[in-house]
Amino acid sequence: MGQHEESDVRVSFLGAAGTVTGSRYLLELGTRRVLVDCGLFQGLKRLRERNWQPLPVDPASLDAVLLTHAHIDHSGYLPGFTRAGYRGPVLCTQATRDLLSVLLPDSAHLQEEEAAFANRHRYSKHSPALPLYSQADAVAALALLHVVDFDTDIALGPDVHARFSHAGHLLGAASLRLHTSADSVLFSGDLGRSDDPLLRPPAPPPPADWLVIESTYGDRIHPPIDAESELAGPLNRALRRGGVVVVPTFAVGRAQLLLHLIARLKERSAIPDVPVFLNSPMATDVTHLYGDYAPEHRLSAAELQAMSAVAHMVNTVEESKSLNRREEPMIILAASGMASGGRVLHHLKAFAPDARNMILLTGFQAAGTRGAALLAGSQSLKIHGEWTPVHAEVVQLHGVSSHADYPQLLRWLAQMPRAPQRIFVTHGEPAAADALRQHIRRECAAEVLVPELGESFARSESHPTRPA
Repeated sequence: MGQHEESDVRVSFLGAAGTVTGSRYLLELGTRRVLVDCGLFQGLKRLRERNWQPLPVDPASLDAVLLTHAHIDHSGYLPGFTRAGYRGPVLCTQATRDLLSVLLPDSAHLQEEEAAFANRHRYSKHSPALPLYSQADAVAALALLHVVDFDTDIALGPDVHARFSHAGHLLGAASLRLHTSADSVLFSGDLGRSDDPLLRPPAPPPPADWLVIESTYGDRIHPPIDAESELAGPLNRALRRGGVVVVPTFAVGRAQLLLHLIARLKERSAIPDVPVFLNSPMATDVTHLYGDYAPEHRLSAAELQAMSAVAHMVNTVEESKSLNRREEPMIILAASGMASGGRVLHHLKAFAPDARNMILLTGFQAAGTRGAALLAGSQSLKIHGEWTPVHAEVVQLHGVSSHADYPQLLRWLAQMPRAPQRIFVTHGEPAAADALRQHIRRECAAEVLVPELGESFARSESHPTRPA
């Protein structure tokens, strides 16, 4: 980095350190203090409990919040931060703004609904159980959003600029470079796959002195599997034995990819022509958004139409309940993708006990989630305070991930015009983060670090500042 006597650069890791959720980074650059991402912790109870702890930074001291993308582990704490008093701008891309207008109120609604359910059935140790934040808090957070364009310098203050570049992974997802005339820091955000069947690949990264890179799949290589063929096998197996396929699905991104693949399979009669239900009002709203962002994805107008028409969109609670009384073969896609909440829990209670049925997992399952328990072979799941037996076949797909694997992460990194001086590996389980650290060290001369939660690194300091 260039010499800069008047200021220092400091990055503090307030989330996504030692875990794959809760992305929150405090960056002090030039004259500005900004928060990059404002996500929820998910998974293990000890992680979820962090959502109830205030961030160790005064909201009033921040000049801006910048969001890389709309997934809840990157944006879902924003209503809580607003509730704590933040009133500054929240910068994001247009598609991220549109997605958040669906995601944040839905997140608040789910939390209010789960708190009310816990109070009715008295299975919470808290009396009364309270939501982390309300729908009113979500609306207040949405009012702070400021849309910015990709590939355009945005002035944050004297000699401090930010620039968003395409990251693939999700509509509106961005890598984020913040820089002064002397210093620069690049946040990868979540990077998409170069071979994603739905979204276009990430843009080559710009130069930066420091890089913060995600490592969700830092220890894995995606198998060379055709996503359609991989999906067809399990669907045929379950449907032909008269079973119901329950698909816990992420409402933003994953649901749309699955609808696209199912539409293609049905079009060529590669799977039985059974009813398909998308039981997520949020996923329904998001599916309609894809028509507004054609430059960001690979689908033609005809494919968009087929994706939207292949499933019956379930909107009401009564419709959702009625699915559990149906006995014929069908496919149900319902949030959430890790079975951590939402309508899919009611379907699991109804269909997991029957061996004819199938639970089809389609993405990363964080430690401590019901999805992770299913993958580990759990014979029962605790849902709404009660244990549900699991006799249904559990299958995980590997070809539909929207995250770059480690060879793709390394190829993205290799496109930087020059090697960064420091690389921080975050947003991964410990084994994945350390594996990516080692892969990068073999390929790059930079100092590569895996920060711990609460650690703070400054250019002027040879060692990190650790939390007390």
